Amino acid sequence: MRAEMPSKEPIQTFTISELANEFGITPRAIRYYEEVGLLASLRNSPTGHRHYTARDRGRLKLILRGKRFGYSLAELSDILNLYDADPTQKKQIKRTLEYGIRHIQEIDERVEELQELRREMIEFAMSFLKIVAEGEDDESEEVQAYIKGARSIVRTFRSK
Repeated sequence: MRAEMPSKEPIQTFTISELANEFGITPRAIRYYEEVGLLASLRNSPTGHRHYTARDRGRLKLILRGKRFGYSLAELSDILNLYDADPTQKKQIKRTLEYGIRHIQEIDERVEELQELRREMIEFAMSFLKIVAEGEDDESEEVQAYIKGARSIVRTFRSK
């Protein structure tokens, strides 16, 4: 009786150009992620060109999503390395959640700061309009029209 040998189906790979086109990034960005250790290409082709596995494609997708969410490359590296260390992925998920909560808190702080800055700018705009309006009688029709339009815009900002 002959033992059946497992078939060696070829692994699906992607070129750097295919991944760059798919994700709307440059090949240079992919090479950078490889350089910093987030991706690893296969270079066993006769041409020596970079080829990436489906696993690398998945990692790239996570990297880009993480960057969009504000994760640093160090945080992404930490998260991606946990995938290999824990087959249950619970550690990876927990770490992702920890970083995510921290980023949400940072976003909330920035939103608060921006809202305060907006309020201050509206106050300045109102005081500047008041100063300009004091000399409005001496101004041309063009300047008066500008002041009227600016008042309308600032009132709109205040009501939001």
